[in-house]
Amino acid sequence: MTAATEIQLSDRAETLLRELVRRYISDGEPVGSRTLSRESGLELSAATIRNVMADLQDVGLLYAPHTSSGRLPTEAGLRLFVDGLLELGPLTKEDRARIESSCHASGRSSTEIFEEATEMLSGLSHCASLVLAPKTERPLKHVEFVHLGGTRALVIMVADNSLVENRIIDIPPGMMPSTLIEAGNYLNARLVGRTLNEARGEIIEEIQEHKTQLDDLSARVVGAGVATLGNAAGEPHLIVRGQSKLLEDVTVIEDLERIRAILETLETRESLTGLLRAAEDAEGVQIFIGSENSLFSLSGCSMIVKPFDNDKQQIIGAIGVVGPTRINYARIIPMVDYTAQLVGRLLG
Repeated sequence: MTAATEIQLSDRAETLLRELVRRYISDGEPVGSRTLSRESGLELSAATIRNVMADLQDVGLLYAPHTSSGRLPTEAGLRLFVDGLLELGPLTKEDRARIESSCHASGRSSTEIFEEATEMLSGLSHCASLVLAPKTERPLKHVEFVHLGGTRALVIMVADNSLVENRIIDIPPGMMPSTLIEAGNYLNARLVGRTLNEARGEIIEEIQEHKTQLDDLSARVVGAGVATLGNAAGEPHLIVRGQSKLLEDVTVIEDLERIRAILETLETRESLTGLLRAAEDAEGVQIFIGSENSLFSLSGCSMIVKPFDNDKQQIIGAIGVVGPTRINYARIIPMVDYTAQLVGRLLG
């Protein structure tokens, strides 16, 4: 339980906080006492509401962005709203239909299902969406080494479904392009139509026992490439979609700067992968608000994420959305929850 949820509020204060957060989520503007007086359903004067809002500010649930403006919820206020005051409704028929039509398995690979699911979530939520998908090895159709200059080369591995994996390896200084071509030809002769795991043992044995026609440098490149790609084969696959959706609802320059920070956060793929893996360790829908997670401390965004499991009840990935802290929690939480259930069912 967070410190925010331990704060005890009167029924009147809860009602006003709930209405203020709903209004903030709707338009992103500071909410004044007159607005709450009209919309809260409570027969209270604007002066009384101002007093309650002052009390909420004193306990850290609201703040005033300007001296003469209304109030906005703090991250603590949003957390209390999400944990204790939010009323989750069922998915609309339209949202359920969109999710079900996107998450169907007929004739599609798991990667295609993940990509469809993230595209759909982004479209419905108007946020960026992401999935940490289990890595499934595919037979290969092409491997190539590209010299990047100095002592680095890029290994390009193309699967039979045209998905591309790129990894950088270290190579001896002064290596000739012909050596990289020879290494690529050698791997293509043994890998095409097979997965890396199927061919790895054979390749390593040939190199170790000098059964190949490769010179020493080419053999070292092949060994480095196989080792690097082999380590990558077990890594989960992070898919991020819909970053441009975050720019659709920008009204003020402060929002634009915040969205830019979110977009930069979404580029830190290693940190996102770590965060999604942490979400896999918990049950149900996980909600991260602002600085509760160091990854979002500067960007001021929220993540709603749900792990999904396979038919053996083993958690194998997570799916969710990332957006400003004023995302529509009531609508998006059940949306993410239902999508994760469907994706897990399809993989099973």
